Amino acid sequence: MTELSADLLMRAYAIGVFPMAESRSSQTVQWVDPHHRGIFPLDAFHISRSLRKTLLRTDYQVHLNRDFDACVEACADRDETWINGPIAQAYDALYANSHAHSVEVWQEDQMVGGVYGVTLGAVFFGESMFSRRRDGSKIALAWLVARLRFGGFTLFDTQFLTDHLSSLGAIEITRAAYHTRLRSALKGNGRMSALSQDIGADLIFGNSSENLY
Repeated sequence: MTELSADLLMRAYAIGVFPMAESRSSQTVQWVDPHHRGIFPLDAFHISRSLRKTLLRTDYQVHLNRDFDACVEACADRDETWINGPIAQAYDALYANSHAHSVEVWQEDQMVGGVYGVTLGAVFFGESMFSRRRDGSKIALAWLVARLRFGGFTLFDTQFLTDHLSSLGAIEITRAAYHTRLRSALKGNGRMSALSQDIGADLIFGNSSENLY
């Protein structure tokens, strides 16, 4: 099997291809470029009234890259997963090169939700997410979108469209349309750290017209 180096992954993402394994125990990797691609329009992330109330609660904290490896492991901790050992190691290498990031939700010093992905240019390639408590992944996604909007990203790739993502505003576009958007977004320069870690949820998710949402 070809080694999944950080350089190989970056070249693959740049042409719209991503890796998947058949199972956690598999030692082989398939390269995927689906006919239809899921994306999140960054100005159309849907926050319901109940989710907004959750986001404004003060009993959780959201961190960027507090424990990237644990977030990936949590995403892989399910009966069926496409994240095998070689893929997890490859993302760790990307994280070491500042090309992979996790947005994590913490409660009582435990990670209860999170999402991770890969950045290149002004593109965030969403890879996987998990939730151990109600709305954990939704909280992580909302904060991720805030970071992407504030940091100058122009494309949030979700790979596939699921009912869950669709309910939050994700859409599906053709492969050709995706590649056109990808080429344009790769010319940009998004910054995951542009949004201060200390910014309050009320400033982002409150109901004022001055909020980011």
